[in-house]
Amino acid sequence: MTLRPLALRPGDRVAVVSPSGPADAVRVERGMQMLASWGLRPELGKHAMSRREYLAGSDAERSADLVTAMCDPGIKGVLATRGGYGAQRIVDDVPWSVLVEHPKLLVGFSDVTALHLAAWAAVGITSLYGPGVAWDGDRLDDAAAESLRSAMTTDAAVTVTAVRSEPGGSVVLGGVAAGPLLGGNLSLLAASVGAGLPSLAGAVLLVEDVDEAPYRIDRMLTQLRRSGALAGVVGVALGQMTECGSVDEVLADRLGDLGVPVLGGLPIGHGPGQVTVPLGAPATLDVPGGTLVVQAAVGSV
Repeated sequence: MTLRPLALRPGDRVAVVSPSGPADAVRVERGMQMLASWGLRPELGKHAMSRREYLAGSDAERSADLVTAMCDPGIKGVLATRGGYGAQRIVDDVPWSVLVEHPKLLVGFSDVTALHLAAWAAVGITSLYGPGVAWDGDRLDDAAAESLRSAMTTDAAVTVTAVRSEPGGSVVLGGVAAGPLLGGNLSLLAASVGAGLPSLAGAVLLVEDVDEAPYRIDRMLTQLRRSGALAGVVGVALGQMTECGSVDEVLADRLGDLGVPVLGGLPIGHGPGQVTVPLGAPATLDVPGGTLVVQAAVGSV
């Protein structure tokens, strides 16, 4: 049975934490103001602005903020400032079972994939794959902000339309697939093999990445194939392969013989105009129609 948190409402407290890399203060303030303008009450974690080389503070500091947020029954949502690296170092510290009694909405992308995977594996809770609170106004437009707001605060389905000009956009294989949308960042999926990667059987797999050469995309997909992780997927939704070079041929080669629908060019990930999508919610991948439709991650009051 899938667990769904409630849609966020005006007045709800939401925790803003940095489980991965250090965040830019100006961008975080911009994002906090945006959340407040939607009627939410964002609370910055005690160590959210800490910095320790490529991490947002020590493991103990990042873990403390995340665990405190997850265990506070008054917190309705937990939003990451950004990705980067570091979530895998603390993912096992979280008592995910607390979400059964007090479900809350987890929001983030990129490195936060590790947390999405762990939460789903532990309690089967839906979450949102969307931008961090450290709001990058150069990359994210008003439509991206509205996509995030709507996914957090309404129970409307999300429709994502493929953009053929995106890297990977020419990869179009098969027909229609339906199943829960699972996955996220390819690097984190590959790194989770043997370290808590949940079963993807019956799922539409979401894959996106940034700054990875084609041979590395090949290597990570090959690792997933050889591990058996892709054996049960019913479809593959290819998000933005940002700054990854000419990857269409690699994607077609590594995914084309799975015998499932594959749709490339979906604006989900590290590129401009990022669309927020639910994870764990029922999804329909319509390759002929060029769309991915995902039911809401949140329930209505």
